[in-house]
Amino acid sequence: MAEIAVSTQTLKLRREAAEPGRTEPRLLATGDGWSVADVVCTCGPDDPPYEEQHREFAVAFVISGMFEQHSVHGRTLMTPGAVMLGSPGTCFACSHTHDRGDRCVSFWYSAEYFERMLADMPACGLRGFPVEALPPLRETSMLSTRAAAAVRKRDGQPWDEFAALVATTSVALTQGSPRRPAPVSKRAESKVADAVRQIELAPDAALTLDSLADAAGMSPYHFLRVFSAACGVTPHQYVRRARLRRAAERLLAEPSRIIDIALDSGFSDVSNFNHAFRAEFGVSPSSYRRTR
Repeated sequence: MAEIAVSTQTLKLRREAAEPGRTEPRLLATGDGWSVADVVCTCGPDDPPYEEQHREFAVAFVISGMFEQHSVHGRTLMTPGAVMLGSPGTCFACSHTHDRGDRCVSFWYSAEYFERMLADMPACGLRGFPVEALPPLRETSMLSTRAAAAVRKRDGQPWDEFAALVATTSVALTQGSPRRPAPVSKRAESKVADAVRQIELAPDAALTLDSLADAAGMSPYHFLRVFSAACGVTPHQYVRRARLRRAAERLLAEPSRIIDIALDSGFSDVSNFNHAFRAEFGVSPSSYRRTR
């Protein structure tokens, strides 16, 4: 995981030199109407919000770090596993109140590409994404982990097929009446951000609702409510997905034995790991590994 995290040495040097943070995209692949980049941001709490307007359709998987996205619909805490969405012409801003640095794998699509893709989805009628983000969902777990593993491996990814799958899945998940994150106070969001950081640093640790709530100085019920509102999933779901994302990325990028990955990821036995993995990704760990 250290290979895909924002370099702590880079952040340290920037901070010591008093350099402002910046966003640095590295193009991974491009095709007819689509492109994908590894985007590293080194902004932190002392940097002003970064404001921009989407020029194309955008789908970005957060693979490390944390930031807040601001749009006309409010503020969303973007954590690892979450998905940032954008439509041409819409404006947004990103800030880093709770953490310094993040890393995303970002897909950009022309309007013409989306029209071609949606020709096979006649019930859709999409002219723009109705929401600006998706929480860490079961339906996006495989895409997120494949994106992170591709950054680690840096080769062998059929990006044209992957780009098409990302586009169609994102469209399908935002149809109907997608849920928007419930507003929480900045103080509560800060507590949730601390919990997310704790989980991401050691997802294999014994992380329970009581222990996370106690660290946040909240009652378990109140912590459950504000965490679910800010992240779109419960603490238990987030912890389990963090463990499974970590395991799935290793399955795609490393030759380590499945039992070793399972135990390293916080699962007590391989049977429990296999069951949880299949429930999340729809296939066994060995079958998932063969997709690389």
